[in-house]
Amino acid sequence: MATFHPSFAIFNFGGMELLLILFIVLLLFGAKRLPELAKGLGQSVKEFKKASQDDEPKPAADAAKAAETRKPGNGGSAPGAN
Repeated sequence: MATFHPSFAIFNFGGMELLLILFIVLLLFGAKRLPELAKGLGQSVKEFKKASQDDEPKPAADAAKAAETRKPGNGGSAPGAN
């Protein structure tokens, strides 16, 4: 029985199909150009991950702000809520 890898479930590619695709890419771009393309793709993925993580609020910073507003000196109210 053949093993089933879930990452290829959508495309249903086997080993021979992947080798054929890689061979065609090698023919189209050439052996010297492939490392450059892979490096550019890796940098793009890294930048995308960095940008997506920067958009999420950091829970530690939110907790520090909440603790700052509850200090005994300002009566426990938010700044400007008088």
